Amino acid sequence: MIVSIILSCNSCHAQSSHSPPQNDFLQCLSLHLPNNTGISSVVYTPNDASYLSILLSSVRSLRFRSASTPRPQVIVTPFEESQIQTTILCARENGMQIRIRSGGHDYEGLSYTSQVPFVVLDLFNFSEVAIDVDQKTAWVGAGAIIGQLYYRISQTSKTLAFPAGACPTVGVGGLFSGGGYGPMLRKFGLAADNIIDARIIDVNGRILDRKSMGEDLFWAIRGGGGSSFGVITAWKLKLVTVPETLTIFSVGRTLEQNATQLVHKWQYIAPNLDEDILLSISIGPVNSSGAAGGGKTIQANFNSVYLGGVDKLLPLLEQSFPELGVRREDCTEVSWIQSALFFGGYSIQVSPEVVTSRNPEIRSTLPITRYYFKAKLDYVQEPISIKGFEGMWKLLLEREANMGELLVVPYGGKMKEISETALPFPHRAGNLYKIQQLAYWEESGAVASERSISWSRKLHHYMTPYVSKSPRASYMNYRDLDLGVNNYNGGDGKTSTSYAQASVWGLKYFKNNFKRLVQIKTKVDPTNFFRNEQSIPSLYSKSSSKNN
Repeated sequence: MIVSIILSCNSCHAQSSHSPPQNDFLQCLSLHLPNNTGISSVVYTPNDASYLSILLSSVRSLRFRSASTPRPQVIVTPFEESQIQTTILCARENGMQIRIRSGGHDYEGLSYTSQVPFVVLDLFNFSEVAIDVDQKTAWVGAGAIIGQLYYRISQTSKTLAFPAGACPTVGVGGLFSGGGYGPMLRKFGLAADNIIDARIIDVNGRILDRKSMGEDLFWAIRGGGGSSFGVITAWKLKLVTVPETLTIFSVGRTLEQNATQLVHKWQYIAPNLDEDILLSISIGPVNSSGAAGGGKTIQANFNSVYLGGVDKLLPLLEQSFPELGVRREDCTEVSWIQSALFFGGYSIQVSPEVVTSRNPEIRSTLPITRYYFKAKLDYVQEPISIKGFEGMWKLLLEREANMGELLVVPYGGKMKEISETALPFPHRAGNLYKIQQLAYWEESGAVASERSISWSRKLHHYMTPYVSKSPRASYMNYRDLDLGVNNYNGGDGKTSTSYAQASVWGLKYFKNNFKRLVQIKTKVDPTNFFRNEQSIPSLYSKSSSKNN
């Protein structure tokens, strides 16, 4: 079938060389989608009444919901892998780029927007979760959100879990292929560290599993970004065992309650705690009548999960961090799925089923789900001084209450035991913690957006002396186009990106693993069909055809 599509599409292309590429693409789809599939049930254009609702249903960043944001000529919502094969081959033949969307949480919107003619391949129908309790494994479709995965596991077992992210509406396709960290990273590592197989459709339309794709490509898609290499349709996961009882707490401390000194000391403690404990911090400006002179102050919220009961947790905290003053009444014993509610911004009293919805009626309290935002990320390898933190507080206080935030997550534990070359994700031993810097705003429009983005850049510049160097590392799943971009089929006509140009951002995300990623990309997608502003480039892409 694949060969017949290519030959037929070559003929179609020759006969309609002056048609807009999307018209030829649609003609190709109508000719080659399986006969039992009506094209109207999986293909949407701007002329369709449901086009906009489908597009916006998984646009998670408000910055990219405006009418001025470039939109796809076509959206394809496949139910079967054969429909993905057809979409790839028709897009190749007709000069259409593909953007692959799972949950729609890409920080720069690259899964659903582009400056060139493009198709969104939306995988939300690939959301099945199949669990083998005896083998402690699960297959999950790449279009599922992590809340669906978590809920399905919790309904199957009280002691099985999976170490992935916090926000329940994040899609597993992007999260896992970029690494995927969450509240249990110090115990079990990243999501990608616990993936044992996958299904991917490559540029030639072949459906491959781990054995047939080979270990190089399997390595690359677990942390190197799957959308650079093909369309991942499913992941096989190694589930982990957790106690029936976990303990959570969140305690807040303001500047007037010694927050600066506590955050400073936290640096020496949190990365070295027992691997069963995660003690992260969210820091930002809040309104406070108790602040000096009234107005705003800085509050640090210490948020924790412990894989065990409160009777074991409290002695550990008393021994390691008595200054924090955590009391028994601050702690709540919960199940694993309730801990997922806690980190996902929900009350542990709500039904866990809320995390299965892509657009839940009960909204999460996570600011990133409610406001416009711009994010940047750094890794800290040496403790920051009191003076360094005080400079951060000064910048945070330039923001309105709750409109700026630092999210600080400790490493150590399992993360320092895994080699930085085990997967493309290299940020392992030597990192004390990562610090995500977020600007939030409520007002739409370019002026408000530029004001907040400029502030985020100013904070990021201030952080320079205190964070990793050579390279100043970042994390692909917190994508930041300020770090550098590839060329694309724009008005300048440039379609290829040199290794040196891509290294500007690639070394920050992947360090020395970037070179191996480029070598694998060159082998499996030499014409650089699967590309975006920060995709892994192919060394041979200059020789690609005019349609690629």
